[in-house]
Amino acid sequence: MAPPSLWDHLTRLLLLVGVVVVLLTFADYGLTHDEEVQAIYGEKLLSLYTSLFIDRAAFSYLDLYWYGGLFDLVAAILNKASPFGYYETRHLLGGLVGIAGLAAAWRLGRLAGGPRAGFLAALLLALTPVFYGHSFNNPKDAPFAVAMLWLVYAIAKVSGELPRPSWSTVVKLGVALGIALCIRVGALLGIGYLGLAVLAHVAVTSARWGLPEGGRSLWTATRRLLPAAVIAYVLVAVFWPWAVLDPLNPIRALQHFSGYDIDIESLFAGTKVAATRLPAGYVLGYVTVTMPELLLVGFTAFALGALGWRRRRMGENGAAQALTALALAFPIGFFVAVRPTAYDGLRHFLFVVPPLVVLAAVGINRMWIWAASRSARAGTAFVGLLAAAVVAQGSVMVKLHPNEYIYYNLLVGGVAGAEGNWELDYWSNSFHEAADDVAEIVRIENGGVVPTDRVTKVRICGNDLSASYFFPPYLRLTDSPEDADFIIAFTQSDCWKTWRGRTVAEVERFGAVLAVVKDRRGLADRSED
Repeated sequence: MAPPSLWDHLTRLLLLVGVVVVLLTFADYGLTHDEEVQAIYGEKLLSLYTSLFIDRAAFSYLDLYWYGGLFDLVAAILNKASPFGYYETRHLLGGLVGIAGLAAAWRLGRLAGGPRAGFLAALLLALTPVFYGHSFNNPKDAPFAVAMLWLVYAIAKVSGELPRPSWSTVVKLGVALGIALCIRVGALLGIGYLGLAVLAHVAVTSARWGLPEGGRSLWTATRRLLPAAVIAYVLVAVFWPWAVLDPLNPIRALQHFSGYDIDIESLFAGTKVAATRLPAGYVLGYVTVTMPELLLVGFTAFALGALGWRRRRMGENGAAQALTALALAFPIGFFVAVRPTAYDGLRHFLFVVPPLVVLAAVGINRMWIWAASRSARAGTAFVGLLAAAVVAQGSVMVKLHPNEYIYYNLLVGGVAGAEGNWELDYWSNSFHEAADDVAEIVRIENGGVVPTDRVTKVRICGNDLSASYFFPPYLRLTDSPEDADFIIAFTQSDCWKTWRGRTVAEVERFGAVLAVVKDRRGLADRSED
């Protein structure tokens, strides 16, 4: 292994800065709609183990037993000792898992394009709002995206060492596959990627040395990789025990989610589309409009460079690049062909974003090399433009905070242009800020001090807990419209328009309104409109 370069040291510094930012900001994020049931699932899994498998409620709780519960189980354990709030602890864990994703991007980017490409991959993933924002309060899709990136890295490492990968690489593969399966069954894709890598090696070996040598290579690789399967199976048995109650359960889970029948619609280019009947371009469309412009430029550079692979021999990074491209292209192609259920923007396919970022980093690194080869001035100009783009993207994320996941690029006019055409705050992340707004309004009306002699009643349009979790004692949730003093509503549905009241606060980013607060206390009749 090559000694660490300056770029490796810079990446380690970047990861350290990322951890500090997570520690400073994790409490800012709101409570998304899925977090309550995921937290309950984690508690039930913990009860399963502490009861020595007597309490098996986790195996029948909603439909969550179809998922691996690794993240939720770890969160449940941490909450037994955490000094932070219950959901704040989950958000801290999610943010740190996101940093692990930056580390995976670094390692895969380094393998695919060298140390500088590795640094760029980690930096660009940190500046990808849809990944960064989801990391804190998406307990399924964000951890899965991180786990899948580590799995692709492990497969790329194996590919470079075939037919006899080192035992450390085999262990990494087994752990990565097991952890990914313990979050979502879609990690079975990794087995297909690994199989293709082995077959590609066998094909090259057979072409060079004959079929008998290719057969021996296949046998050697298969025998060498078997321990990884054992490691993965043990991890699944520990963290997703339902999956091993019947050997076919993982396949059933895969079939379940592919054809999941749910009555939900998503916004796609200004049109409401059913989650079960999405257009073929749904995933690709969301990828295109939610990626920062810098990533699109970098990926285009990578794609144009890839066109030259037929005219020249693949470099030593070619296998890693090919596997990363497969991890991006296959899920999108699968969606186009099979059209499985998906909803809420890109979140179910969030795992395709990190591979795209890695490839974009490789493309930007190639542009850097090309510019520097022309002249010192061209190289300096490129670095200046890149730095300006990074600063600009960072500025956008600061302005979006803590609603980074609603980001859209200039292809659709940014966040303002996406309003009414693409999904924005579909998970009520903005309710944290809206709840703080109501609390502040009431406190100011009370002379700037906390009210102790009265309770203000608030009705929610959206997920109740997403707002009420952040209520101080002098705010109380109510289901009665007649009793409601204030309404908190997200703009995902129409109730914010139909429920009467004077708008006294709005949560907005770049002119797009995410949530509104309405004061109903002056209405003569507070009944429903």
